Amino acid sequence: MSITFQAIKPEHLPYVHDIYTHYVLNSTATFQIVPPTLEEMAEMVFFDNPRYQTFVILDGEVICGYVLLTRFHKREAYNRTAEVTIYLHPDHTGKGIGTQALQHIEEFARAQDIHVLVALVSGENQPSIKLFSRQGYSQCACYRQVGEKFGRLLDMVAYQKILD
Repeated sequence: MSITFQAIKPEHLPYVHDIYTHYVLNSTATFQIVPPTLEEMAEMVFFDNPRYQTFVILDGEVICGYVLLTRFHKREAYNRTAEVTIYLHPDHTGKGIGTQALQHIEEFARAQDIHVLVALVSGENQPSIKLFSRQGYSQCACYRQVGEKFGRLLDMVAYQKILD
């Protein structure tokens, strides 16, 4: 397994869309209930600001996921804080790819002078909770029952890591 990262291109969009749609329809990893259209997905992963990027995760030539860095909040005081999100194709979980993706996006964030990374995770998403915890992220908030999906009320847990 040779994992590499590539800035997302328009031709990657259908693959990224398929991965995200799987989680929308089958899990509480995202609180989105209806899968986005390709156009909506493009708005979610393509940014005008070069500080925020989406990278596809490649195992050889196969897209096995994506990782993105997004703006945390619009107010200027938050400019050195960003949100990190990772989605892996279900066939590529549990192989250490998430750890590599997180390390890659942290390196990118540091180069963008980002000071703090935040991850918002469903309280049911134990694989993500374990990933962020193992990589030095600290739980900093738990928003109780703020989401509802599949007839269940869901917590959202916030994790953060100070990079420098």
